[in-house]
Amino acid sequence: MSHRIAVIPGDGIGVEVIREATRLLTMLSERRSLGLDLWQLDLGAERFLRDGTTMPQAVFEEIRDTCSAILMGAVGDPRVPSNQHAIDILFGFRFGLELYANIRPVRCLADRLSPLKHFGEKDVDFVIFRENTEGLYVNVGGQVRRGTPDEIAINEDINTRKGVERIIRAAFEFAAERGLTRVHMADKSNAMRHAHELWLRVFREIAKEYPAIQAVHAYVDAMAMYMVQDPASIQVIVTCNLFGDILTDIGAALQGGLGMAGSASLHPGKRIGLFEPVHGSAPPLAGKDVANPFASFLTVGLMMSHLGHRELETLIEDCIRACVQAGECTHDVGGALGTRAASEAFLTRIAARLA
Repeated sequence: MSHRIAVIPGDGIGVEVIREATRLLTMLSERRSLGLDLWQLDLGAERFLRDGTTMPQAVFEEIRDTCSAILMGAVGDPRVPSNQHAIDILFGFRFGLELYANIRPVRCLADRLSPLKHFGEKDVDFVIFRENTEGLYVNVGGQVRRGTPDEIAINEDINTRKGVERIIRAAFEFAAERGLTRVHMADKSNAMRHAHELWLRVFREIAKEYPAIQAVHAYVDAMAMYMVQDPASIQVIVTCNLFGDILTDIGAALQGGLGMAGSASLHPGKRIGLFEPVHGSAPPLAGKDVANPFASFLTVGLMMSHLGHRELETLIEDCIRACVQAGECTHDVGGALGTRAASEAFLTRIAARLA
């Protein structure tokens, strides 16, 4: 079965790392006869500055109707202070395609990448399920008496039974499919007694459907502590949009930094997914050949699993692990190579394995 992949390079270093990721996709497609059709799209800050285009409705509909996946680089450019292009593109996909499950593997591929003294590769291996379409990031609210001493600013935390239930169920389903035995749910129901009491109640209800899986509730501040104190005790975390944003950055630190963190935004059971390395566009680093391409390769691995080739995700991780252990990597993870050289080292290794 062929798959059409929409490729949006993004801004800043996004352009550089997605360029390398497309090289990997082309190699996998050719060596494994995957039939991938890479559709390169001119969307991002450069396009917005040129003609004001963010996300044309016709393009969105064609992606929705014809693509199996979207590979997207980081968006954000200081020349667009409003970030309107980024909002229209990224949130357009998340909300327009109902990609409610942001899935972030936290896997340390070499002991030296862990910042924790007593924990390394064998200990840091879990997944965070972040609700992606509700919560505070829906941006419902407003400002009154702006610019005065009496200014009031309000953002509403939106939580629906449907939204909470489906992300919690997705986390349990993921654990069940992979033979995992523990799911943590992080909330703040002791302080947010309406919105997060819903999370706690639904979590306990759904947990009864999975008796083989231990359901562990933790307040988010405690959850952050557990991630640092004993990451080996964690297998799956499920949480709301805001808390997921915070916990996944702690997770990225445990795996060697944002240059080692990929992500998938999915609607489980539906075909199309959005795949993006989670580091920012880092405009000051753009064009300097210093960005770590490994997060983009790990993101391709997540895409391969989504398309039914989980063995290729494992292969990609194995080759990145070998590169890191051999020092064939960028400065942020202890190497001395630039973006292109680190990519070349990885692609050489994976080409040999595919042969």
